[in-house]
Amino acid sequence: MKMSGGVEWALHCAFALTAADRPASAARLAEMHDVSASYLAKQLQAMSRAGLVRSAQGHAGGYELTRPPSEITVLDVVEAIDGPTPAFLCTDVRARGPLAASPEACRTPCAIHRAMTAADEAWRASLRSVTIADLAAQVTGEHGPGVLAGVREWLGSAT
Repeated sequence: MKMSGGVEWALHCAFALTAADRPASAARLAEMHDVSASYLAKQLQAMSRAGLVRSAQGHAGGYELTRPPSEITVLDVVEAIDGPTPAFLCTDVRARGPLAASPEACRTPCAIHRAMTAADEAWRASLRSVTIADLAAQVTGEHGPGVLAGVREWLGSAT
């Protein structure tokens, strides 16, 4: 499964927003991750269209999560950035060429289609089972509670 780089950036931003005590600007999030501000802004806009973050206007404006991190899954973020289209799109190759299967034989999905669909469903179920809160808890467990406090402090400080 290949995902765009925007997925990684969006997941890191969602994690960072769990620590923020006020909206964080796209520019500040981009600076924190040392990534392109304009490209990151596009990822945040995609997350906003998907209802995962909202933007607050004004001097203290920026982005914040729309619901608790325990209610946003990794799959939500992946689909916000890369879309919900399955990784495998069957074109029913078996119905083409000189050895094409008959239309009657192509009424049900073939073994390849079934295997690829099962893999995609397993991948999505795995990503659906992990929330942004789970990621934050894992990072805290691996690196200590100071990580989230550091993110909160950094996002809240002036540039």
